[in-house]
Amino acid sequence: LSLSEPQKVREEIAIGAERFEKGGKSIFQSLCVQLARMGCIVWQWDMLSDSDAVQISREVVHRFAKQRPEMNTTENWGLFSPQAESNLQSIMGLQTLNAVRGLDFLLSLPEVDPQRTAITGASGGGTQTMLLAAIDDRIQLSFPCVMVSTSMQGGCTCENASLLRIGTGNVEFAGLFAPKPQGMNSADDWTKEMATKGFPDLQKLYGTFGKKDNVFLLRGEHFKHNYNAVTRSAFYTFLNKHFKLGQPSPVIEKDFEPLPREQLTVWDEKHPAPKAGDPDFERKLLKWLADDANQQLRAAAATSDGLQKLIRPAVETIIGRTYAQAGSVEWQLKDKQDRGEYLEMTGTLQNKTHNEEINVSWLYPKNWNGRVVIWLDDKGKSGLQNDDVKKLVAAGNAVVGADLLFQGGEPVKETRVVANPREFAGYTHGYNHALFAQRVHDVLSLVTFLRNTKVGSHPNPKTVCLAAFGSQTGPIAVAARALTGNAVDRAAVDTHGFRFGQVLSYRDPMFLPGGSKYLDLAGFIKLNGSNALWMKGEGKEPVGSAIEFLNQ
Repeated sequence: LSLSEPQKVREEIAIGAERFEKGGKSIFQSLCVQLARMGCIVWQWDMLSDSDAVQISREVVHRFAKQRPEMNTTENWGLFSPQAESNLQSIMGLQTLNAVRGLDFLLSLPEVDPQRTAITGASGGGTQTMLLAAIDDRIQLSFPCVMVSTSMQGGCTCENASLLRIGTGNVEFAGLFAPKPQGMNSADDWTKEMATKGFPDLQKLYGTFGKKDNVFLLRGEHFKHNYNAVTRSAFYTFLNKHFKLGQPSPVIEKDFEPLPREQLTVWDEKHPAPKAGDPDFERKLLKWLADDANQQLRAAAATSDGLQKLIRPAVETIIGRTYAQAGSVEWQLKDKQDRGEYLEMTGTLQNKTHNEEINVSWLYPKNWNGRVVIWLDDKGKSGLQNDDVKKLVAAGNAVVGADLLFQGGEPVKETRVVANPREFAGYTHGYNHALFAQRVHDVLSLVTFLRNTKVGSHPNPKTVCLAAFGSQTGPIAVAARALTGNAVDRAAVDTHGFRFGQVLSYRDPMFLPGGSKYLDLAGFIKLNGSNALWMKGEGKEPVGSAIEFLNQ
């Protein structure tokens, strides 16, 4: 509530949401003052674009709606650009980094007890509360308000990020804090069903630790979206109990004289405010973050330990599936034709675990040598009709072609997005895998089938090879091979020099959130390790032909 809305304050008092006219004018001052009266050190920081945090504008932080062509560049990009998304740079990430650094500062103060650190916030602040509590073990008590829900997960651009909620959500984020003390509230908003949807699951989780009473829900569906005096009192009382502050319970606020804006701001004549909404600051900040991360990741990737413990888990997260998680895959034959020297079979591979289906064609020589070549083509399985494939089959290799997701028809020019007019990748890819990742999933299904299922009446292949020479399928094959490891014996690919950082639209079929972060495609190539690899498109020309390499 702002200082200019006395009528609104009186209305809140009338319904029991607030107690005082003065205190009700500034709910966050009320919160801070009462906590200080309870003996707590209070650290309140401005979230991006709020109050004194003026460097990035509210239009960018909270109201971003349209892509900015001048910011969508391969160098010196801005927030929400494909390059920012490819480097996992987001408003939500910056907010969370600020939260971590704020906690660093707080714990540097000698008078702060590191065993009694708490965090609370409402709405977007509730999202930040959940996230910091989930990732930073130094937080000992959490109280996210009006955000923990099985329904809407956070509507603002500051609360969303690509990859954040694929297969998960806010209730599980809250669950990451178990079994430490955690409270929350419900209101007449998306949290109104929390008592029956979500909170019982948290109670069960806490119960497995023998700490069911450590999680608390304040029912407040008779109030709108809020952090009102009733909710604040519940937080004080919860904090008082678990931190043993010795206050009478329940803890009730007293009124106070709010400080004016002039006494709250950090900016004055001696400390002038930086330029507000400065696009150059935005570009420089993201460049510094990218350069700093790249330097550290290059050093990590230079060692086998760093490559496997840092780069590999990150790539597995970006793709969203490991080879071990590929699932159960079955073959369904639709048609078989005798072509003389080989059989041509068409059908589908059905991934029962992930409910996915892939149209495939097999060219199966009657004098099969035990080797299968997965042939990926930008046109899908129709790409089997070429002379190189004929040479492989003539040499006794079985060759399988596949229509990866959305292949087999008109090429995809723009990928699907959710029904939100705002051009923010996080609204789609915060909840859904990118097309590039889904196509890699299809390749993992193919390899899994070959390694775990008999082909026809014959045993599993002795050798599995992967071949991909298209501008789209080459990088897909590199990513898949990085994840399958020894399950693919030999791979021949042409990357065409592709880099995720070159993609200029978040709807490009090759767009991958996080694709650039871990050394771009070069990082995926490094994860191929010492496994046999014929590669074109990376500068140095390979020795011999790809077909000769695959036939070895």
